[in-house]
Formats: sequence, C-alpha cells, structure tokens
Amino acid sequence: MRFPVAVTAIGLSILLSPVLSGVDAEKPPTPLPQWRPLFNGKDLSGWVDVNTSADTWYVEDGLLVCKGKPIGVMRSEKQYENFILHIEWRHMEPGGNSGVFAWCDAVPGRNRLPKGMEIQMLELDWVKLRTKPGKTPPPIAYVHGELFGAGGLKATPDNPRGNRSKSLENRCLPHGQWNVYDAVCVDGAVKLSVNGKFVNSIRNSSVRKGYLCLESEGAEIHFRNIQIMELPPGITTPKQIAPVIGEQ
Repeated sequence: MRFPVAVTAIGLSILLSPVLSGVDAEKPPTPLPQWRPLFNGKDLSGWVDVNTSADTWYVEDGLLVCKGKPIGVMRSEKQYENFILHIEWRHMEPGGNSGVFAWCDAVPGRNRLPKGMEIQMLELDWVKLRTKPGKTPPPIAYVHGELFGAGGLKATPDNPRGNRSKSLENRCLPHGQWNVYDAVCVDGAVKLSVNGKFVNSIRNSSVRKGYLCLESEGAEIHFRNIQIMELPPGITTPKQIAPVIGEQ
C-alpha cells in the first residue's frame, strides 16, 4: 500500500523521535502517583500528638482507636499539598464527634482545635441528642460529611450552610458501622465522596498546604485503611502554606 509523502514523513518522525532526542530517550519515565499507607496497623508511626494525652490514641486489633478525650488532635509528620485521601471510620457511641483536618497548621487554638479544612465526621444521632426541647433541630445534612474552614481558615462553600458546605445526599451509616471517605484535595478545593459517591465540595481555601490532623472530640472513634496518594504541586504562595512546625 502506498502512503502519501506527508503521512510517511510523520510516521518516520515518530519512529525516529527517540533517536533524535538523544539523552531524553534515556530519561526514566516520570513515576506514577502511588497509594501509600498513613497508618500501618501496628503503631502510631508517622503521627505526632499535638495536644491530647498519651492514651488518647492507640492501636488495637489493627485499628487506630481514639478514645475522644481530651479534645485535641494528632498530626501527620509531614505536610501535604495536593492529594487524594482515603480513610475509613466508625463511631462507637451515639452522637459521636470527630473529623479529619486537611491543610492544617496543627497549632491548638482557643477551642483546642487548630486552623485547617475540616472534613466532618459526626454520628447520626448528633442532631437529635443536641436539640433542646422546643428548638428547631439543625439540618440532618450537618452530620454527613460537612466541609468548612476551622480556626480562621477561609473557603467558599459549593453547597452553602452559612460558611460551611453541606452534603447533598444522606449517606453516612450509624455508630458501629464503617464509613468510607475519599477526599480529593487539589489547589484549595476539596471534593468529598461518602460511601462511594461524591456529595460535597468546597473551594478557594486560604491555606493549601499543611498537615493532616485526626480529631479527638469527646467520643470513641475507630479508623482503618488510611491511605494517601500525593499529586503534583500547584502554584501555591507562601501565605497559603501552613508554617512548618519547628521552623516558625
């Protein structure tokens, strides 16, 4: 079969491109992003207590257990900018409260919790147990993966409930049952999947690189299969990066 001269020239250029490029042809390929564990199922390696106690966090039967007291956080050893976080959690008490912070400064504030993007983890009975007689209960969406800036972090909610972004669908399971969060955190935006479906998002975070923090807030909660996939960095200004602890 005879090919047009132009097509033949293009084909030759493709075939010869590794030869013509010289050194570039010998460069190793860019590594693909990989999942890696943030919890090894054996101990608290990779995590640093910020303001809880020596027995707040421990490992039992391969699970990361938080007893919920005192209120505070523990943080990752390193900071993260753009990433996908997979985390599985279950509350052990009705109305339990906890969460994970992205892009966090890991410095306790006036309420003992730091500045960061909170990915809320509330147990389903939280609304019922905290509604005073004669008062209108908060919307049930409050407990299903709400996203908001805590401790002074600013962001724009995509599904506003005041300054917070509420989930569009009720997908969390009650205490004793496992829930799965997949959070895509890129360039100041977070998109959250709850139990296999994306239902919430928030953007324009004023901080875009910082520590991950797990929250202790009054009730026992278990975590497992905490994985992170780091993605390429974005265009992040110094003001959008949390101070590195020990280098402030």
